[in-house]
Amino acid sequence: MPPTNSIFPTLQWLPGPLLSPRPDACVLDWLFDEGSLTRRLTSLSDDHFSVTPLFEGWQPLRDDECAALDLAHGSEGWVREVYLRGHGEPWVFARSVAARSALQGDGLHLDELGSRSLGELLFCDQAFQRRAIEVCHYPEQWLPADVRRRELWGRRSRFDRGALSVLVAEVFLPRVWTVARAYSENC
Repeated sequence: MPPTNSIFPTLQWLPGPLLSPRPDACVLDWLFDEGSLTRRLTSLSDDHFSVTPLFEGWQPLRDDECAALDLAHGSEGWVREVYLRGHGEPWVFARSVAARSALQGDGLHLDELGSRSLGELLFCDQAFQRRAIEVCHYPEQWLPADVRRRELWGRRSRFDRGALSVLVAEVFLPRVWTVARAYSENC
């Protein structure tokens, strides 16, 4: 499990226009695609897509998460970390968080998702509005030990529905680029 405290005070999530240097066109296409990543990975894997939960529970949110959700430093929230897999291989590490105060009484039961995709739920509920996508090189210390690498691209966006905000971060692991470049006309 990644540390809950911010040990990277200079970590900046950036919108596309401020990204420099820019990654290649294939990476940019995946980072800034506003559609459902679950659907895109399902297509890329020829329907051999699955979700593996790694951690779910209440904990203090990281500083960057509190700032993105307009919460006080050290606020507690629900944290869900999963692998999004293609053909059984981890292609994306995802971390989703929401404030405890916003989840209580909202009716969204993040603790009951199990191996279902949160992204699919967010895209199927028309009440959720997605904010702008931001990207960064995700800190390797925040990744599970078995996939830790430097300079992996991550993206995040906030989904709002009334008082509830869910922040979803997705880190693209090396294998997804290999498969995307082999099977996609955009790469």
